[in-house]
Amino acid sequence: MVNFTSREIRDITISMLVIAGVFAYVFSNDTQSNFISLIPVTLIAVGFGFVFHELAHKFVAIKYGFYAEYRLWVQGLVLAIISAAVGFVFAAPGAVYIYGQDISREENGKISIAGPLTNMAMAIIFFILLQFLSFSPIISLICGLGFTINSFLAFFNLLPIFILDGAKVLKWNPVVWVITTGMAFIMVAYPYILSYMRLTL
Repeated sequence: MVNFTSREIRDITISMLVIAGVFAYVFSNDTQSNFISLIPVTLIAVGFGFVFHELAHKFVAIKYGFYAEYRLWVQGLVLAIISAAVGFVFAAPGAVYIYGQDISREENGKISIAGPLTNMAMAIIFFILLQFLSFSPIISLICGLGFTINSFLAFFNLLPIFILDGAKVLKWNPVVWVITTGMAFIMVAYPYILSYMRLTL
């Protein structure tokens, strides 16, 4: 049974709004009008990506019989806001805390990789939608940012830093970590590769 406490819903909502806001700021070119108009776009493009990332951790943990609940990390929110001011988003506003005994390395690794895999799946969905819905400028913007930001979130969270998912995935299975991180990197680099190819043709 998957349950959500009122505190958990509050923490997810605050985190989602802040993350959407900082990404809107980064893509707004420092203009207030662009920032305000981009917030609904980033709520869809990154807000859902963030929520589904955390829910993936929660659902897999519950599947293994553990209690899991999302908790806001105030320092992470502050870091996200400060980093956005210099043009880079440190996207770690909180985490799913897992309560239980004897969590194996494999279980911990699978719980951890569920989040980045969800972002990669969402990035692919946005990419496919972009191919068919490019006639609409607003939908193209949402799908383009959805692909870019979810690819970034997947790659960022797979970095082998102790507070991120990547460290746990690497400890569980280095081969799986290399493959998923490599795929996420290619997805992040794809727009730049495409731009370079267009310039050289």
